[in-house]
Amino acid sequence: IRESTDLNIKFSAASICVQTTLWKLDDFDETTGKYFITIGGNEGNPGRETISNWFKIEKFERDYKLVYCPTVCNFCKVICKDIGIFIQDGTRRLALSDVPFK
Repeated sequence: IRESTDLNIKFSAASICVQTTLWKLDDFDETTGKYFITIGGNEGNPGRETISNWFKIEKFERDYKLVYCPTVCNFCKVICKDIGIFIQDGTRRLALSDVPFK
C-alpha cells in the first residue's frame, strides 16, 4: 500500500448514476457542521481545480486510515483531517472527522 501519497478513490462497480463514482470532498454542510465525502469527482489532473478529489492512505496504529490532506497544489489552503463515519437518523456517511475509520 502506498502511504502518504495523493490518490483518487473510486468505486469499480457499475453505477446507474450519471456522475462518476470518484470520491470528492463536498462543500461544508451547515446543518450538520460537516464536510461529507460524496461521488462525482474528476480523475487525475492534480491542481487547484481538482483539489477536492485527492485523498491519502496513512498508517494508523496497526491498521490504515483514509485522510483528506491533498498536496497536489502548493499554494492552496486545505483542511487536513481524517475520514470517519458520521451517523444521522440511522444513515452512515463518510465525513471529515477527528476520529478515523480504520
